[in-house]
Amino acid sequence: MQSRMKNPAMVIPDAMQAILALDKAAKQGQVPASTLELVHLRVSQINGCGPCVDMGARAAKKAGETDKRLFAVAAWRETPYFTDAERAALALAEAATRLADRSDPVPDEVWQLAAKHYEEEALAALVLSIATTNLFNRLNVTTRQQAGSWG
Repeated sequence: MQSRMKNPAMVIPDAMQAILALDKAAKQGQVPASTLELVHLRVSQINGCGPCVDMGARAAKKAGETDKRLFAVAAWRETPYFTDAERAALALAEAATRLADRSDPVPDEVWQLAAKHYEEEALAALVLSIATTNLFNRLNVTTRQQAGSWG
């Protein structure tokens, strides 16, 4: 398979800088880096974004994430490897990614569970991180960017 074009964020001047600035800001919001990596990976799996799954798994592994947890993130509900806070973040990530799948896209139950584990600034960071990952996924999937093509 071949990409349809360069990543749009690389074509439009300043676009990639803006996206990376948003991503950097989200990472400063009191959510553990390992949680953000798991959320990035799960969102990218849902969206079928090869480059983000590839780079996300590599980044998480480099940051110390275990193979056991990386292999199980797609089935996080059925495995014992994740904390309650991570489960809340993953549930929020799934709901916020699958907006069209239900009439109440992010149910109060999902939000309240996340709010139980994260203060407002951390929730903001989590929502921004989920949104940024979805943005990257949509750019990559739409233009058929290939895993491994970014180094």
